Amino acid sequence: MKPKNCLIFGGSGQIGRHLIRKLTKNNIKVTVVTRNIHQKSYIIKTQGNAGFIDIVEANIYDEKKLRDLFSKADYCINLVGILFEKRKGNTFFNIHTLFPSLLAKLAKEFKLKNLIHLSALGINDAYDSDYAKSKLEGEKKILNNFPLATILRPSIVYSVDDNFTTNFMTILNRLPVFPLYYSGKTKFTPIHCSDLTDIIFYVISNNINSKIIECVGPEIITFKNIIERLLKLIDKKRILLPMPFPLASFSAKIFQLMPNPLLTEDQLRLLKYDNVLSKKYKSNFDIGVPSKKFFNEEVKKYCYMWREGGQFSTEKYLSNKNS
Repeated sequence: MKPKNCLIFGGSGQIGRHLIRKLTKNNIKVTVVTRNIHQKSYIIKTQGNAGFIDIVEANIYDEKKLRDLFSKADYCINLVGILFEKRKGNTFFNIHTLFPSLLAKLAKEFKLKNLIHLSALGINDAYDSDYAKSKLEGEKKILNNFPLATILRPSIVYSVDDNFTTNFMTILNRLPVFPLYYSGKTKFTPIHCSDLTDIIFYVISNNINSKIIECVGPEIITFKNIIERLLKLIDKKRILLPMPFPLASFSAKIFQLMPNPLLTEDQLRLLKYDNVLSKKYKSNFDIGVPSKKFFNEEVKKYCYMWREGGQFSTEKYLSNKNS
């Protein structure tokens, strides 16, 4: 039986690396498209079984190159996304709206079995966020161009490779005070990266089409509680300071001038909306793929990198020995 062939965009990121391992272990061939093979290929090559992974360097808007790739694919998975806009064409519109629309047109033209597109949870309510609006418009264009597509809307995705828990633990390790935007009351349902890749594999294996699926973890956790949990895991005590909105907005304006901003004005607007199930669409639990990994248990496996002395600190060793 001929192996399935998945065309993956965004394969060098956190989710992509986990997904490549998952798919190739299950005898699915993957072709990963990257804009810079010299920077990314050494990472991607190590993720898949030999003979089951190809890496192609291409501009994601090069239709001629994309047509050749689509002609050999059974499935397309789009993991490309940005959290803030950059120069050189990396705008929310280009990445979240224009590019997915192009993929959907090609998926229809070459009669792919499915186009799996990674969107984001909570975008229906965040009407004043440019990020959310671009994601929502991208979804509409996909479904208009290729109604068979499956759109996944995950909450915050975390793992040892993320830019969420790792960034927060770095900041908490260095600063004596941590600001709480909106008093830290915003709710999240963090999902572990491996749980999300299980959902993607399930969609492919069971030929699930034409659905929007909300993907969440097993817990609802407020932003403040996430920070408190991280502090406990790295054994730090910090002052958690609720920040008035005018001051938060001013700080976001300053932060977004950085090459990799800690916070932008658009992210601040997005942060006021809860990131939980809307109940308007089916969830991963509804389709039979419940999340199994809990936040504390998973972060505990890698948080030692932010503790004093690391995994084998003398203080920890002696306290365990004396107990």
